[in-house]
Amino acid sequence: MVYFLNDFDKKILLNKLLPLARDIGVSPELRGWSWSQEPIKPLYDLKMPMYLTCSKYCPTGRDVYLSMVKGAKPRINYKISLGKLIHGAISDSFLSFIDKRKISFGEWWNNVRKEEIPLIDERMRAFAESIWNYIIESCRVEYENHRMQQPYATERDLMATAIPFLIEHKLSGELLGLSGLLSPDCYDYLRKIIFDVKVQEILNEEMWHRLYTTGYALVLESIYEIPIDIGCTVYISWRGSSPYIKRDLFFINEDLRRWWIEERDQKMETVVQKRDPGTPNLCPEDCIYWDHCH
Repeated sequence: MVYFLNDFDKKILLNKLLPLARDIGVSPELRGWSWSQEPIKPLYDLKMPMYLTCSKYCPTGRDVYLSMVKGAKPRINYKISLGKLIHGAISDSFLSFIDKRKISFGEWWNNVRKEEIPLIDERMRAFAESIWNYIIESCRVEYENHRMQQPYATERDLMATAIPFLIEHKLSGELLGLSGLLSPDCYDYLRKIIFDVKVQEILNEEMWHRLYTTGYALVLESIYEIPIDIGCTVYISWRGSSPYIKRDLFFINEDLRRWWIEERDQKMETVVQKRDPGTPNLCPEDCIYWDHCH
């Protein structure tokens, strides 16, 4: 399942990451609840989107300048459309199971807002359906396992322990200089793991992808004042029409937190100073701001 850890992930979590987090720890000054003090205190009174704060798709960071200074509109390409579609399928299939609404994939597909996802084709439909069915079946199995282990639990308790996820839980990042409306993909509230999904036709792991879960962990800490030490980037790609899922599970250590703070501060300076960082020597052809640089 997308957010259920497999046996290998559990070994890594229990025998490596959690002991590491306990032994090494994180300085209080790098926790989100220290938002009013340096170094985590925002340098400027801005509200940066999380995706721009963490994104390193543009090598020079010109996407921040184009979006927040020039007001440039991004180009919705196939990659973005696929990502939006699969994120929607993941969140809505979870909610369908949890709320017992029993919405079929066909009903969901007919209600997909095609104007927001303009490049939908039958191939994308097959991808979304494979993820939808996979999540529903995984949730059903997990729920039944817990029901057999806890015969006296209420329906509510079973659902809360079998599927302990806040899906796209709305948060305000304003204490950290971020948008007032953030939606992390998933937060496992029993194990305190923050998840971020990356949808890719061909698997391509990048270390900077860890910045997203790091940022969301800091936001959660700033609001609820509880430590979040574990992040997980979930990569979804395909083998034919079948989904392939790989997880990068990691300790949100001090180096990652400092890296995130540096990215936020540098990009805030770009916006405040209205400084054009220039185009990179080599631009990715699927850049959503390609038309504004070429």
